[in-house]
Amino acid sequence: MSSEHPGGVTIQGNPLTTLGDKVNVGDSAPTFEVRNSGMEAVSLDNWADKIRLISVIPSLDTGICDAQTRRMNEEATKLGDDVVVLTISAEHPFNQKRWCGAAGIENVEVLSDHYDMSFGQAFGTHIKEWRLEQRAMFVIDQNNVVRYAEYVPEIAQHPDYDGALAAVASVKNG
Repeated sequence: MSSEHPGGVTIQGNPLTTLGDKVNVGDSAPTFEVRNSGMEAVSLDNWADKIRLISVIPSLDTGICDAQTRRMNEEATKLGDDVVVLTISAEHPFNQKRWCGAAGIENVEVLSDHYDMSFGQAFGTHIKEWRLEQRAMFVIDQNNVVRYAEYVPEIAQHPDYDGALAAVASVKNG
């Protein structure tokens, strides 16, 4: 049974419950399985030789999530071949693929936690009332160690992009 955290996130000040336990810097990244746009199961192991910047969003079809994903798509071009940017939401892969095609998103891997909320449960981002993800950012190094973790407390706020990007740079520079 998953841990419940009433008030784990808010939307315009109204509390919602998150499921799963938060990860902390220094933790080993928990395992999870999500789907790519081809409906294939993928996990962190698919990018084991890379630094993984994970951008978690509630829904691509909202303003802040749209902006967050577009920003990560732009930043991905500057990070080098040793970094992969993964965007995770609970939307169906078909919807993600449609949105990415319309938005011209080509530099990030957009992944779906739709099937069983495996990522949300493992990283503590599953919003119980809505079956969506809490906005968050993570950086995981090549040894699967969490090097950055931000849980945005209010869904209607942007994450700390600069903090996540600085963490990527720190991992790259050893």
